[in-house]
Amino acid sequence: MTNQTKTSVIPPIAIIGALFFIFGFVTWLNSVLIPYLKIACELTNFESYLVAFAFYIAYFVMALPSAWVLKKTGFKKGMAVGLVIMAVGALIFIPAALTRTYTLFLLGLFIQGTGLAVLQTASNPYITILGPVESAAKRISIMGICNKVAGSIAPILLGAVTLKDADAVTGRIAGMGLAEKALELDLLAQKVILPYVAIIGVLVILAVLIYFSSLPEIDTESEDEEVALANTNKTSIMQFPHLLLGALTLFLYVGVEVMAGDTVISYGSSVGIPLSEAKFFTTYTLVSMIVGYVIGILCIPKYFSQQTALKLSAILGVLLTFAAIFTTGYVSVLMISLLGLANSLMWPAIWPLAITGLGRFTKTGASLLIMGISGGALLPLLYGYLADVVNAQQAYWIMAPCYLFIWYYAVSGHKVRFKG
Repeated sequence: MTNQTKTSVIPPIAIIGALFFIFGFVTWLNSVLIPYLKIACELTNFESYLVAFAFYIAYFVMALPSAWVLKKTGFKKGMAVGLVIMAVGALIFIPAALTRTYTLFLLGLFIQGTGLAVLQTASNPYITILGPVESAAKRISIMGICNKVAGSIAPILLGAVTLKDADAVTGRIAGMGLAEKALELDLLAQKVILPYVAIIGVLVILAVLIYFSSLPEIDTESEDEEVALANTNKTSIMQFPHLLLGALTLFLYVGVEVMAGDTVISYGSSVGIPLSEAKFFTTYTLVSMIVGYVIGILCIPKYFSQQTALKLSAILGVLLTFAAIFTTGYVSVLMISLLGLANSLMWPAIWPLAITGLGRFTKTGASLLIMGISGGALLPLLYGYLADVVNAQQAYWIMAPCYLFIWYYAVSGHKVRFKG
């Protein structure tokens, strides 16, 4: 790669890095929104985890439509469209807060998730294609760091506004009449307006900048033609079991990643840790993920392979889950935060293992994997139900089989091929 080519690639990478920063910032706000809306809208655990459901189910519903949008608009304009859609979702938070209507909050989250589905469908293959394939893993890891740095900042900033004095508010409303209680909760709900107005402004400005940027368009259609002769005997992605198993593995991975980040604040609160302290646990989760990314950049493939990283990560996930269940207090909550380290290298390991050998089916396969992000919708919701029925700590048992399946995929699932 010449110095001139390297220089020409740096500005696009910086732009995509800014997008991944936005992904992380908006996505990990959910960890604060869950306990915040639980108080403001008087929700059960199950109802509060509809926050994650509404956000992540958009990836399942909108992945294929997103691919269609990008085919019509191209990558650059499609990214701008995705940012505008996210801004519309954030805008809905204003009437939702003014009326304290939980369904409006959920609608806003779904629309934000829709915008992110467009952005993710565009940016993930874009950063892979943008530059030599042998350095793709390094670029993906850099994007992951941008994502998680933003994610570690977001809960602190939003929590400082929305969860300020939340413990005192919870104590006060317990002894109030209905009218006083409603007034107090209305004031709490309106705290979210100013942060989301700022988010709207950033999203719109970034959309305009990307639309008029020099971000190069990549013609993936011509690249597909180069591999058109591959898999000539295949007629459907259903004939690639390693892809189907990969999509399920990604579904489970995103589910446990979102559980680790989005439930830890509420879990900390449930074991008696004040919300003023518990709001930092998601940041701990994401910092541990950043540590994992750095380890991956330094050690893969020099010291161990992606498959080995995935095996070790899955085993660590099981061990930390057991530790969280069989310990108590701060230690138990910290074990959930440390799951970020176990989860960090899973995305960059699962994706290439699942997509290998698809040839002309690569685009459809990529859309299927994006749909797997919907694991972040369903598994935290199941956790919320179990937290209500049993308790918040024992509900984490659902993580163990997820990590065991990820381990299976790392060991042999990715090797399964269609025969016939």
